[in-house]
Amino acid sequence: MIRVLIVDDSATMRRLIAASLAAHPDFEVVGEAADPLQAREAIKALNPDVITLDVEMPNMNGLDFLERLMRLRPMPVVMVSTLTTRGAEVTLAALELGAVDCIAKPTAATPRAFDVLPDKLRAAAQAKVRPMRNPASAAAEAAGSFDPGDRVVAIGSSTGGVEALLAIIERLPANCPPTVITQHMPATFTKSFAERLNRACAAEVREASDGDLLAPGKVFLAPGGENHLEIDGVNHLRCRVAPGPPVNGHCPSVDRLFESVARTAKARAVGVILTGMGRDGAKGLLAIREAGGRTLGQNESTCVVYGMPKAAFELGAVERQLPLEKIAGAILQHSIREGVS
Repeated sequence: MIRVLIVDDSATMRRLIAASLAAHPDFEVVGEAADPLQAREAIKALNPDVITLDVEMPNMNGLDFLERLMRLRPMPVVMVSTLTTRGAEVTLAALELGAVDCIAKPTAATPRAFDVLPDKLRAAAQAKVRPMRNPASAAAEAAGSFDPGDRVVAIGSSTGGVEALLAIIERLPANCPPTVITQHMPATFTKSFAERLNRACAAEVREASDGDLLAPGKVFLAPGGENHLEIDGVNHLRCRVAPGPPVNGHCPSVDRLFESVARTAKARAVGVILTGMGRDGAKGLLAIREAGGRTLGQNESTCVVYGMPKAAFELGAVERQLPLEKIAGAILQHSIREGVS
């Protein structure tokens, strides 16, 4: 039984969250709170397994409350945010502070937004809650020189991926290998996340658009929503952003990205699978390895959720399992002009 505390100043939203869990016998809503002050007392009294946390609330905003919670009593938190640029930016800041995942509130256009909430809460309840990152050492690593070869880097991630991707991107130099990323994330959040990664990275990071040319120093993030990110081309590889049905329950899908990289880059590919729940990316990473590319997986001890990397490892897709802090170095090691290590 997963014990859930709902924290939101809207009684309607609290009812919607509770209703989305009511049909699932493995959940028990043990309490509700209308603001962080009530939430603090409820946590002490009820000791929940996971919290859903609103961003904008009276008495103290959700971000400030989360920072105090992670400092004083770390526990799994899923942020519940409005579909606005401001909501996306605050939610991303929350994920950096240690929130496990985020979900957008339902709107008239997305009335079934909470359908995925049970799975997100299950993943959060299993997650390893970690302290905030220290970006100082990452900046020092990225300051070094690098002579790029002809590799193409593809990265896939899900739950816990915001922190993991930041930890890797911060360590990449300005002329890093061309890199494409699929992170499971709502559509409204990916543009803000790409901007956040761009501020952290010496290279240029942006949300991918159809036709973007892959080149050293360019990092492209799959836009969330109804499109998949793939690459194609022969001498000049480009991003392809096109609609398609979900794969493994996800759109964009890591498998779709990895399979396209295996087809086009072949032995020049470096595939990386990071923290996340489920199996998305496992078959695609195996395709990269079978095409002669190099493959890396985040190890269990540094994953927030050791689901996707575990599935890939058990399938034989992962050449090397590494702690998160060593993955950027391994990417560069496999991407030098000689292309070997």
